[in-house]
Amino acid sequence: MMHENLLLILGLLFALMLLVMLAQKLRIAYPIFLFLAGLGIGFIPGIPVFKLDPELIFLVFLPPLLYEAAWYTSWKEFKKWKGPIALLAFGLVFLTSFVVAYAAQSFIPGFTLALGFLLGGIISPPDAVAAATVLKGLKVPRRTITILEGESLVNDASSLIVFRFALAAVLTGTFSMGQAAGQFFLVAGMGVVVGLAGGHIMYVVHRFLPTSSAIDATLTVMTPYLLFLSAEHFHFSGVMAVVSGGLFMSFRSHEVFTSGSTRMTMSAVWHTLIFVLNTLVFILIGLGLPAIVGGLAETSILHGIEYGLYISLTVIVIRLLWIYAVAHIPRWIIKEHRRAISPGWKNPLIISWAGMRGVVSLATALSIPLLMKDGRAFPQRDLIIFITFIVILVTLVFQGLTLPYVIKLTNIGELDPVLPEHEQHMGIRLRLDTLAFEHLHGKYSPAHENNTLITALKEKLKNDIEGFRKSLTSVEIDSKNSSERKEFYKIISEIHALQRKELFKMKNERTFTDEAVRKAEYLLDLNDMKVIDNVL
Repeated sequence: MMHENLLLILGLLFALMLLVMLAQKLRIAYPIFLFLAGLGIGFIPGIPVFKLDPELIFLVFLPPLLYEAAWYTSWKEFKKWKGPIALLAFGLVFLTSFVVAYAAQSFIPGFTLALGFLLGGIISPPDAVAAATVLKGLKVPRRTITILEGESLVNDASSLIVFRFALAAVLTGTFSMGQAAGQFFLVAGMGVVVGLAGGHIMYVVHRFLPTSSAIDATLTVMTPYLLFLSAEHFHFSGVMAVVSGGLFMSFRSHEVFTSGSTRMTMSAVWHTLIFVLNTLVFILIGLGLPAIVGGLAETSILHGIEYGLYISLTVIVIRLLWIYAVAHIPRWIIKEHRRAISPGWKNPLIISWAGMRGVVSLATALSIPLLMKDGRAFPQRDLIIFITFIVILVTLVFQGLTLPYVIKLTNIGELDPVLPEHEQHMGIRLRLDTLAFEHLHGKYSPAHENNTLITALKEKLKNDIEGFRKSLTSVEIDSKNSSERKEFYKIISEIHALQRKELFKMKNERTFTDEAVRKAEYLLDLNDMKVIDNVL
């Protein structure tokens, strides 16, 4: 039995890799392709009906996906665009829930306002992974990416809190807006507190205990689960705990993960982990449709599709109107906003069209209990799940497939002054090489006269500075004696430590984007690894 299960898992993973390769060949974002593949596979005769477990999503998939997104979010850019991010992550979620609640009550027979808010809370948050994958490789302004990433970090928390209060209203029959608002800030705020507290604990563990590359990588995989479970244990927001902890650890990572081998090990582990989780998530959504259709007892499939299309149109229009409103209205009424660069019509359109729903919405819908407290069946549960699936289908497939064409149609360029990527790279390398050269010249000028390795390195740095070259590892060192190698490695380690501090300073400057700094950090890690391999 164990062998059969293992073969089944390996077979599924192998099939997923083939599907991803086919998606790349067809130039379709793999979340959309896997979702459609899951739909097709699910309806093949003889295929067992698959039921997606919401606990699997919330406890296994969601924490690492959120943590990884928080880790690679630019804190500098996040702070800069905190206004638009908050208006999307909180304002738009609440507005969507409100409008969907009244719309669903008006045209779906037997739908109460509480059930409408329940549905609104479920379908209000867009999926970060789908949007990021579709946008990958496309020319999109940095501001757009930052706002979408920031929105996706927080909107899951706000929508899940709306869902919790709406669910409580359905189960108890009572609802207090004042109490709900107070509880919202308590749950979200304490989630942040738990995340920051957990982040500080992990910071101490990584920095002051004798860890290795493998241990550090393992601890970073454990961290989002520890943060999420700790917050949920006290009935606070696990999502906010993971996001705040991830942002904190990312901001302090230069102090903790100073070894190139550690950073590269972590990068490889997380890249593989997130890729596998993403592929599994989207095909599991598609495979779950037959079970969802089978659960529709009281409502016909055609009526369910009709309701789902109406709700899909509602959430798309709400997002479009809200984003254009918050992009332009403040510029008309607030003086400070008039001096800012106008977002125009192109950027709001792309952000609006990137509102694809995904796995969090479906998992939330599936987590609705089967029975009420008095033993009666939960009203309209199957229909809510089916409508959620239709909204995912419409937004993920229709908007996802057309988003590249929308971007191409707008022909949008950078909205904010950003140096070209090659100029950023040259500027970073120039500063790092200059720092290394000055350190060698100031501290080791007597030593380099007798150490051919240091002499060669200093000459190379001088040439690099003059020619803006980026390679730091072409010094031939294999034939040198042991004492020279040790001295050389000691000096190189000092230089790399100084350069990492300099890169951290660059993160807080407007000249260089976080992406450019991160690439330079990766090159520094490569240099560190090559020196270790060649010298020790």
